[in-house]
Amino acid sequence: MKKTYDEIREFLYYEAELLDEWKLEEWASLFTSSGMYLIPPIGNPNADNKQHLYFAYDDRARLEQRAKRLLKKEAHVEFPHSTTVRNIHNISIKDIDETNNRTKVRCNFTTFRTKREKLDSYVGVLEYQLVLENDELKIEEKKVILKLDSLRPQGKISVIL
Repeated sequence: MKKTYDEIREFLYYEAELLDEWKLEEWASLFTSSGMYLIPPIGNPNADNKQHLYFAYDDRARLEQRAKRLLKKEAHVEFPHSTTVRNIHNISIKDIDETNNRTKVRCNFTTFRTKREKLDSYVGVLEYQLVLENDELKIEEKKVILKLDSLRPQGKISVIL
């Protein structure tokens, strides 16, 4: 892959900015046509999706539907929208496959979400499989590994992490 570490870092920052600004349709367009967005169960990041319930196991079409749905007033859990601030840190490139234009990237994240006078904090690890399409970075897979004991009582993951 011919993108530099700085370009990859800026791409991840741009993704976080789109999410914080609720530009969900633009965010979904960062994924390849076969892209996947995964949030496995807490404490079981490599769970088999056929035997365990994932918080999200979305292909590109489902991801686009989720984005559109969350932007509607009918999505009561997110209307009005939560306020979020995402921080990405400790970005590291784990593997570069120049032959197939793929790069594995891992980073830590913190997402703060405030809604109805409650503050939720989500922390964990993001694992990306990035590809180069027409000289643009795209997400082939994004896996959100939550590093929490549990969600707070009555907690929800209604925002996209």
